[in-house]
Amino acid sequence: YLQSDGNVKKISSHITKKVADKLAEMFKKDRKDFESKWNDLQIFVQYGMLSEDKFAEKAKTFSLLKNTADEYFTLEEYKEKVAAIQTDKENKVVFLYTNNPEEQFSFVKKAKDRGYDVLHIDGPLAPHWIQKIEQTLENVSFARVDADTLDKLIKKTDEIPSKLSKEDEEKLKPVFESAVNKDKFSIQFESMSDDDAPIIITQPEFIRRMMEQQKLGGGGGFYGAFPEMFNLTVNANHPTIGKLLQQETTAQEQSVKQLVDLAMLAQGLLKGAALDAFIQRNIEHIA
Repeated sequence: YLQSDGNVKKISSHITKKVADKLAEMFKKDRKDFESKWNDLQIFVQYGMLSEDKFAEKAKTFSLLKNTADEYFTLEEYKEKVAAIQTDKENKVVFLYTNNPEEQFSFVKKAKDRGYDVLHIDGPLAPHWIQKIEQTLENVSFARVDADTLDKLIKKTDEIPSKLSKEDEEKLKPVFESAVNKDKFSIQFESMSDDDAPIIITQPEFIRRMMEQQKLGGGGGFYGAFPEMFNLTVNANHPTIGKLLQQETTAQEQSVKQLVDLAMLAQGLLKGAALDAFIQRNIEHIA
């Protein structure tokens, strides 16, 4: 068999079909039992879907998604569950997900407060598998819950008016730029609910996926050229941001630095000397 590529391919296809049929049978016979085994089966199913198109087609019926409430859904079941509220203005159903509910807790909570559902998707093959599903499942896209503000992750037709004028934004933007590394952070003002955080730091979905590809590929080649980039989004409607305009220059700079450090802390980006300075500054403030 090893001397004939055709025979090897036939054997591989035959085995793949047998495995897919068996998994489909297990799912149909006892779904609860299948769900209890999903954590162990997941990486195998993902690998099969990425490796063999026929397996991928069959696996659509038993490949599961788990949300942060530990509920399981097939791909079509989940699309139907969230379509009513998570369809954007381009008629795409957006599957929000987190790869670490603990680290991204605040982002998950905000999404749930909006009535959105959030999936828990992790594992070494997750980035490739997500891309595969986006290519095969019609009108569906995935977005990690911390990739941007919710209003941009699921774009609706309604727009929230801004409480800041363009002149106000132009006055504040240099202050925020001075508080971060401008090569890594892009400053933008956005009209959000005043219940949202005053500052949100996110990594664009496209950039993050490229970075993940870089890590999986050993860090070289085309993906190695991608720098680490983040968006720093200022909530133009948050009361704290409006108050900055009333402050003197020194107080304004100190307030912005504190807000930026808190946003970076929430994303696990505040480290080393910057983290130590933040801690010392807050200790002195308490004293």
